[in-house]
Amino acid sequence: MITIFAPQGADADLDENAFTKVLEEKFDVDLQFETTTYDAAAAAEKRQVSLASGEYPDAYMLVPWVNQFTNEELVKLGGQGVILPLDDLIGEDTPNITAAFEKEPDFKEMATSTDGTIWGLPTWNDCYHCSYGAKLWMNSAWLETLDLEQPTTPEELKTVLEAFKTEDPNGNGKADEIPLTADVGSSPLPYLMNPFVYTPLVNPQGTTPASLGAVDGEVVLQPTREAWRAGITYVASLYKDGLIDEATFTQNGEALSAKGNSADGVVVGSATVLHPGFVSADNEDGRYEQYDAVPPLTGPNGSDTTWAGPVSAGGATFVITNRASEAKQRKLMQIADFIVSYEGHLQAEYGVEGVNWAKPEAGDVALDESIEPLFKTLAPPEGEGQNNSWGAIAQIYSSAEFRGGQVTATDIYDPAGYERRLFEATKLYEGHESDEAFPYWDVPVTGDTAKELATVQTNVEGFVVRAGAEFVTGARDIESDEDWAEFQQNLAELGAERYVEIYQEAWDAAK
Repeated sequence: MITIFAPQGADADLDENAFTKVLEEKFDVDLQFETTTYDAAAAAEKRQVSLASGEYPDAYMLVPWVNQFTNEELVKLGGQGVILPLDDLIGEDTPNITAAFEKEPDFKEMATSTDGTIWGLPTWNDCYHCSYGAKLWMNSAWLETLDLEQPTTPEELKTVLEAFKTEDPNGNGKADEIPLTADVGSSPLPYLMNPFVYTPLVNPQGTTPASLGAVDGEVVLQPTREAWRAGITYVASLYKDGLIDEATFTQNGEALSAKGNSADGVVVGSATVLHPGFVSADNEDGRYEQYDAVPPLTGPNGSDTTWAGPVSAGGATFVITNRASEAKQRKLMQIADFIVSYEGHLQAEYGVEGVNWAKPEAGDVALDESIEPLFKTLAPPEGEGQNNSWGAIAQIYSSAEFRGGQVTATDIYDPAGYERRLFEATKLYEGHESDEAFPYWDVPVTGDTAKELATVQTNVEGFVVRAGAEFVTGARDIESDEDWAEFQQNLAELGAERYVEIYQEAWDAAK
């Protein structure tokens, strides 16, 4: 028996899952799961409890946007002997992983920790729409009702949001409209502040250097700049006028979906989220079709930049622990290798052929119309086929060809055309990348410095997330020179200068 820790959806049962049965038969093994949810905070806590208990499983298979092992954790746990190096397990017996490393050298580089060891496999997900994460989705039906155009500047956006709030665009005679909202994983700051200053996608856990920019070859902590202050001042003005949902910085995705699918009617005017999944196609009032992406706004300095970054990141979603015998290690690597293969990936992520997916037919069009269609997903009858795949757990290696080869309906407002809807929306953001982007994903920090960085980065980044929300909501006064000076002093006390210095030295070395 092999035990695996993994996230599990509310309607899933990994022990009885159809793909689990495929693996058990193919590799003559009994798989048993220790599960958590897809809620990031709950998943992180349960993983920590699992490790601390000493009774952890043979392997962990995680999802990066829920909870994964950071590079620092891998080095620490590897040094303690809790997780095992995979270097000697990757080779002739894992042809698909080896081929993926050769095709995408960055995949292998991501898998290699700062100490030079492959402690686990990250997720390589070549997702076009995911790479432009700071989008704004706005209710076009409301714009039409109010005879308004999509905004192109911060001031135009403010005018639109004010109209959403005061002019009853949903027509129910109540002041129940929410002009703009988001959730804790989809901060409004990147979209709203990029017209003022380059602002990367916020990482609530502080595990990425999301506050850093690059100006003339110098690493800069963006929250120390007056342009950052100007951006926060603008966002705070929206919040003060009731144009941003009070729950934006505290609600989770489920709470946002509850508003998007409110039984009282359409109440959400816009949301700064990766995709409009907060609105279900099951609503019969047509709201699913009402939300369209708004291109990056042009700020007072003429900038219309957006945040764009790698979807895949270092760390690991798949690791093997010292609980696994040599025989189990080989089985686990065979399983991972099969999932990386085209055949295994298709079954693992989507399910059973003829129920969840099918081969393309004449006339089918791939998401990326420049390549031949590979497969198309099916919508099985209600109650069927819901426990046939591992879903996002299986995205160890999702190449651009695999994702782009999926057959997708050409009507972007048809639920079957959802991926195309996202693909087309992303074209509005491509080409607006900022020259001030700091390429932290290509700047390795190693050795004892990496340990020092892990602490100072978490301290600084976590504080910026909290303080940014406090400035927006009024707990700190962004227009007060005293509060601004205190904020800068807080950053200094947390090690901001050393934080920038470490990355500057690493960047110079990498260049």
